[in-house]
Amino acid sequence: MSDPHALGHPAAPPAGALVHIVDDDEAIRDSLAFLLASRGLVTREWPSGEAFLEAASTEGCCCVVMDVRMGELGGIETFERLRGRDAGTPVIFLTGHADVPIAVEALKKGAFDFVEKPFNDNALVDVVIAALAEAESRRSRVAGRGVLEARLKNLTPREAEVLPLLLGGRLNKQIADELGVAMRTVEVHRARIFEKMGVRNAVELTRLLGGAGD
Repeated sequence: MSDPHALGHPAAPPAGALVHIVDDDEAIRDSLAFLLASRGLVTREWPSGEAFLEAASTEGCCCVVMDVRMGELGGIETFERLRGRDAGTPVIFLTGHADVPIAVEALKKGAFDFVEKPFNDNALVDVVIAALAEAESRRSRVAGRGVLEARLKNLTPREAEVLPLLLGGRLNKQIADELGVAMRTVEVHRARIFEKMGVRNAVELTRLLGGAGD
């Protein structure tokens, strides 16, 4: 096994990350768990797609490493059912050469990646860590949107009227004329909007709300 640092491998997984291993072969599950643990990753193993879907939680920072071919419920069907309730958890497929076209099709449907057997240990762990980094980034974006939505809800109706005018680059006097209020009133609303949104000026406000849809 080559030196991961020399190959530019990710240094460490996000704190609190979890890897779900879904495979109906116990020996493979154990082997993967040992491999991932050697790079500091916490795992939970599932003997079937059914067991995983029934009991696994994907609410935290996690990803799924899953075999394409399993018993009654195959990897692709398990993936599709997971997508039906959780569109964001990254899924990495383990596939034999004959199943590569299936795995490629899964990528088009939103799978994170696939690793062909027999796989290189470092390469697989790197893909897993990259998937976890994406999961953590998504969680941060979702949390950020939640904070932003809470701040917007905290604006008064009049502040909510002033906000788009500020974003449109209107001057205080223009806003006052448009709303039929005193310019001093607009200045007060402007200051309160900046305070509630956690910004110092209109430029920061625009940047904050301009990234809200990312």
